[in-house]
Amino acid sequence: MDDKSALLGQLRIDRKTLPVGTGHGRLWLAIVVAALLVGAALWFWLRPTGMHVRIAVAQAVTQESAAGASILDASGYVVARRQATVASKITAKMVELDIEEGEHVTANQIIARLDDSNIRAALAQAAAQLSFARAGLEETQVNLANAQRDYDRQTSLLADHFVSQSAVDNAKTTLDALRAQLATQRRNVEVAERGVNMADRNLDDTVIRAPFSGVVTVKAAQPGEIVSPISAGGGFTRTGIGTIVDMDSLEIQVDVNENFINRVQPNQTVTAKLNAYPNWQVPAHVIAVIPTADRSKGTVLVRIGLDQKDARILPEMGVRVSFLADAAKDGDGPVTGVSLPATAVQASGSTGVVFVVRDTTLERRAVRLGTGNGDDRVTVISGLAAGERVAVGDVKELKDGAKIRIEP
Repeated sequence: MDDKSALLGQLRIDRKTLPVGTGHGRLWLAIVVAALLVGAALWFWLRPTGMHVRIAVAQAVTQESAAGASILDASGYVVARRQATVASKITAKMVELDIEEGEHVTANQIIARLDDSNIRAALAQAAAQLSFARAGLEETQVNLANAQRDYDRQTSLLADHFVSQSAVDNAKTTLDALRAQLATQRRNVEVAERGVNMADRNLDDTVIRAPFSGVVTVKAAQPGEIVSPISAGGGFTRTGIGTIVDMDSLEIQVDVNENFINRVQPNQTVTAKLNAYPNWQVPAHVIAVIPTADRSKGTVLVRIGLDQKDARILPEMGVRVSFLADAAKDGDGPVTGVSLPATAVQASGSTGVVFVVRDTTLERRAVRLGTGNGDDRVTVISGLAAGERVAVGDVKELKDGAKIRIEP
């Protein structure tokens, strides 16, 4: 018990030995705290405010920069003008398939064979019928020759009054009947020959050939399946064997808004960029503007030919095209307007909105748009002067009169 009391006594603070505080220390402490509060207040009121934005300077458009600039951009797809889903002309079981996806085939190349056992049997039957008809024809010809001799003999006997007129008439009737029978036999032979030709054609239809040279893109059937030119069998019958695409017939088709179709002309120079290869510019030209509009979409279809063939260009690829302006001709008026990054303009058809930078404040301004210039710039033909600064970025987030901080 005495030991515990001694330990507690050692922990007890002796307040008599503490130094007595002075008023000067408390005064300095108050001054430091006040200075910190004043500094915080000054920082709060004088700190930079507003959103961070980047700026771009409007650049005057020159005659050289206007030539070859994009006057219209549109999206579309690569399509093949010549492609075919190869099918059989008859219904039969496929026993051989000689194509694979990605394989090149030539015109009239055998790509599949169908079961021809029944057709060969039909061909043999047609050939037998033809032989039978020809044998009947030969027999009739022999009988006709005999009837002709009998008639001539009866006629000569009638002149000498050895036979009656009735015998001559009977011989004439037999001769005419055999002549008619001969004509029938000849028709029978023709019918039998047609039957053989039909069976031979059916046999040839069991061999399926490529209609033109191209690349196989789809293999739609397998050996052992029933193929037919019509759908039957509850969905278990294949109507196509494979799809062949002529890669030399690839072109681009785009839908152009009918409000801007006046900017597109036949043989106009076009630059195409595949979505799969955005840094590759493919030279192209306008083939034709289809003379009808889509009422539901308000667009006009434009066909664009590729000036450069390449194995990277595949059917159904997405592509973005830029219709280029022709070089200025003598007598054309001067080119006016300024060029801006596309991210600085909120476009809506032929008009748009930009936010002009005034010191640290934004000013909303409506502008009229002209042509494009490359892939990421647009031309403003009115509402903005060269040298003015505009905000770049998400224009939809900017507001008129908003405070900003300019990023380097």
